[in-house]
Amino acid sequence: MKLGIIGGSGLYALEALEDIKEQELITPFGKPSDKYVCGRLSGTEVFFLPRHGRGHRLLPSEINHRANIFGFKMLEVDRVISVSAVGSLKEELRPRDIVLPDQYFDRTKQSLLHTFFGQGIVAHVSFAEPTCPQLRNIIAKAAQDVINRVGSEVRIHDHGTYVNMEGPAFSTKAESHVYRTLGFDVIGMTSLGEAKLCREAEICYQPIAMVTDYDCWHKTVEAVSVEMVVEHFNANITLAKEVLCEIAAKLPNDRTCKCGDALKNAILSQTDQISEETRNRFSRLLKKYI
Repeated sequence: MKLGIIGGSGLYALEALEDIKEQELITPFGKPSDKYVCGRLSGTEVFFLPRHGRGHRLLPSEINHRANIFGFKMLEVDRVISVSAVGSLKEELRPRDIVLPDQYFDRTKQSLLHTFFGQGIVAHVSFAEPTCPQLRNIIAKAAQDVINRVGSEVRIHDHGTYVNMEGPAFSTKAESHVYRTLGFDVIGMTSLGEAKLCREAEICYQPIAMVTDYDCWHKTVEAVSVEMVVEHFNANITLAKEVLCEIAAKLPNDRTCKCGDALKNAILSQTDQISEETRNRFSRLLKKYI
């Protein structure tokens, strides 16, 4: 069992990793955001990737999600956890709380960059339940155990809808109020592409969304700014790292979810019409089926 961890704003390294080495990959979809940092965390083999690159060089819309997730597939990772900063769209989701989204609403213009397929092969995966329920339950318990142990006032919310905007600017007030009217819970710029691609790669995926602000809808709290995001995210970095260590220690070897068979019956292209070049390009994804 191998665990992938994607770090977001403020989470660029995991100091608790042991036996560290770095691995640079080139995928059929180009270069990932950075080198993968490989090591062991609480006895589990872990591959860490900063999604914005070291030094935070990449805008959300510049991230090559296909290369990032295909790289995890090349490394034979079967579970991916991402950590990212999000804005809250509900009063009860306070800055520094942690949300484990189980649904998405897409506000991006990047749909063709959020799939491995096309250019010779067609597949449609089920995405009604876009994150892994088994992994989410494990994370929720591990996070609560850490919070109880350290006496933190952070609250864990084990479900919620993540609306994925494109950015890089934050929301207008009009947009923020519409998202609230529609009942969404948190807003961010990065997680949806990871979720879609992990599903196509048959990798379990669950984001840990760390609330840093109230977007710009709140009447008594100032609108989101970079300074605000960094302040609240940095305050929770130590907690996030402890939670990741706890998860790594408690992660079972067996997967009881359906993520590992997501491509079963999803491929529509006739196999005799798929070129040898396309077969080779997708071999890591399709070897069970073609």
